[in-house]
Amino acid sequence: MYGMRGAGMSASAAVLGAALLVAGCSSGGDGDSGKDAGAKITQQPKESDPFWVNPDGNAARQVAAYEKSGKDDEAEQIRKIAEQPTGEWIGPENPEQEAKGYTEAADKAGRTALLVLYNIPHRDCGQYSQGGAADGDAYRTWIDGVASGIGDRAATVILEPDAILHLVDGCTEDEFHEERYDLLKGAITKLKSLKNTKVYLDAGNAGWGHPDQIYEPLQWAGIAQADGFAVNVSNFYSTEDSVAYGKQLSAKVGDKHFVIDTSRNGKGPYTAGDEDERWCNPPGRALGETPTTKTADPLVDAYLWVKRPGESDGTCKGGPKAGQWWASYALKLAKASTP
Repeated sequence: MYGMRGAGMSASAAVLGAALLVAGCSSGGDGDSGKDAGAKITQQPKESDPFWVNPDGNAARQVAAYEKSGKDDEAEQIRKIAEQPTGEWIGPENPEQEAKGYTEAADKAGRTALLVLYNIPHRDCGQYSQGGAADGDAYRTWIDGVASGIGDRAATVILEPDAILHLVDGCTEDEFHEERYDLLKGAITKLKSLKNTKVYLDAGNAGWGHPDQIYEPLQWAGIAQADGFAVNVSNFYSTEDSVAYGKQLSAKVGDKHFVIDTSRNGKGPYTAGDEDERWCNPPGRALGETPTTKTADPLVDAYLWVKRPGESDGTCKGGPKAGQWWASYALKLAKASTP
């Protein structure tokens, strides 16, 4: 159910990472951090938001395009997205090159890269974001590539959205369960062997079920070795509800800390239409709290924009393929949010 950079986009993502470095578009301070897209995108204050803003992301490019065509009002709306750090979803083909490009660019800007790893075998149970590594060995090799690319640079990793949830809800076939737990545990071990990498294992959202259903699977997947877990990834549940869900779950997994995806939860979840697809490109939503490590609860390490606002959830409600930029939807999210 989560949009990502598919095979067709991974090469361009890798080139982007290299291009950022060659162009020298990331500064070491809080000032102007790059103008690749022509949108003059800057970093957020490091003390409250230490995560890297990509100056050449889809939103930044859209800002530049609107400005070039004289659509200043639209440009300012999309700037609400472009100037916030969002997750970089590592593609399947060039994990080392992509991870290196993003973390090096972030390091040059004095920031931490936010990476999303979404390549588990049998991903998304054949739905809009189906795919993933061919098998367990391929996944382990991919994780090794990501780790090599990160190296000693600072990174925060959101590990495998939906992977555990789909074990619990029966979506993933029983024959794949044991391997998936092993792969997740191995990924956490590998990533936590790095000097400056934090890992948050995806743990569902406030609307799917109860923490009692998922806390043991989290333990089997190695949550004890991770920095914590992530909630509400690519979903719309309010920050208040997400905090409550996360705190209930934390109490069952050793008081682990957690992060919340607030990218599109400004108006909470959509409650009309087909219940099974309310999560997919719902209308009338808004951007949520901007990314920060200064949260309302000591157990919440950060509010993050893990899902990149303006990128489609899938080919539903008129949307393009999962992970593709959808300018009209991005505009609606931005206009519905508070300044």
